Amino acid sequence: MYEFQVNDMTCGHCVATVEKAVKSVDPSSKVAIDLGSHAVKIESDKPAASFAKAIEDAGYTGQLRGLPTKARRVRRAF
Repeated sequence: MYEFQVNDMTCGHCVATVEKAVKSVDPSSKVAIDLGSHAVKIESDKPAASFAKAIEDAGYTGQLRGLPTKARRVRRAF
């Protein structure tokens, strides 16, 4: 799972636009958006960079928070 901080997402229209951008990369992805905290959570096997580019191309600045969940699990195993 990836989590992006999208601070310039400020209204319902913004949420719909960001969700559409994410779905354009992976239509089967699971997307959860919290407008209040400006968080976009994405469950997908596609690379985070592809979602970051789609969000940017839609006119927003998305910053990846932390490591993807799978990477955290791998890192803790060592």
